[in-house]
Amino acid sequence: MGATFALDEDRLEGLRLLVESAAGITSRDGDLKKVRALRFTRPGIDRTRWAEIAAMGWLGLRLPEEAGGIGLGMAEYAALAVEVGAALLPEPLIEAELALDLMGKNAPAEAIAGDLLVLPAWQDGPEGLTVAGRITEAGGRISATRAFVPMAEAADAFLIAGPDACFLVDGKAPGLRVTSEDTLDGGHTGMLTLDNVEAKRLPAPDPKAFEAAALATAAALFGIMERAFAITLDYLKTRVQFGQPIGSFQALQHRAVDLEIEICLTRAALRDAVAAMDAGEDCRRIVSRAKARAADAAMLIARQAIQLHGAIGYTDEADIGLFLRRAMVLAPRYGNAAFHRKRYRSLTEGRP
Repeated sequence: MGATFALDEDRLEGLRLLVESAAGITSRDGDLKKVRALRFTRPGIDRTRWAEIAAMGWLGLRLPEEAGGIGLGMAEYAALAVEVGAALLPEPLIEAELALDLMGKNAPAEAIAGDLLVLPAWQDGPEGLTVAGRITEAGGRISATRAFVPMAEAADAFLIAGPDACFLVDGKAPGLRVTSEDTLDGGHTGMLTLDNVEAKRLPAPDPKAFEAAALATAAALFGIMERAFAITLDYLKTRVQFGQPIGSFQALQHRAVDLEIEICLTRAALRDAVAAMDAGEDCRRIVSRAKARAADAAMLIARQAIQLHGAIGYTDEADIGLFLRRAMVLAPRYGNAAFHRKRYRSLTEGRP
């Protein structure tokens, strides 16, 4: 998948090496025992694996070298996100990358090294990519509320984003309260209440960072659908009924072809959005197209995959169900399909 984002031979080789390196941490061919072991636990992540992720240089992937990163582009980030999605990685890589992107040159070295997990808190309602307001600031302290923080109980620190500034706060700071509730995939989402909490003021958030997070989430959804489809094809080839593999039945073959078409269309939308972002274009419209398509296609393919598995697909013991649950959590993140279709339409009006 990653190779489809490459723009030249050097970058193609770099993408190939990045995807190969990811296999040691997020193998799409491995079992999901570790994923299952972390479901509905707190903090819900594997700190040893997080250290391995940092050691691979994944954190700060898009940060320039002078800021402590490695200065790669969206193509590399998206290729990595595909593998993260396919492996159902519970660690909040995209969220940590967003926090680092927002902090830029002000990002702590400990966060890039993986010793400090900083998660962004920027929403107070499900308004797509709208950054919440209502931050009271006085004397180096802030008061605010923020909702929908993925894997909040794993954070060492939070980056509270407002329209005019970001604020870095310690995860154990007096006056900070974190409450959480389970999500369908076995993770959790947190609500932050900050009451006169000491904070470090940073520059205003860069809207492009949210576009990158939305596109990376679309890529993760692509990884989910790609692996769910592969698992289902294997099942159709091995499940025997009436003396022959069920994959030989023409009706099921037609359904599989329809799903593969959805995968191909999503791949094309992602490729175009990644190219536009790496070219420095105003990519909002094309990011919305990719995110809306990825969200809808992932839900369709994951649901169909469960149906094609028959009754066993509906049991919690069947791994295929884990892909639907993760798709249901990621599909609305950074704007659901309806939000992005509406934004696409508004940005398309008046264009030739």
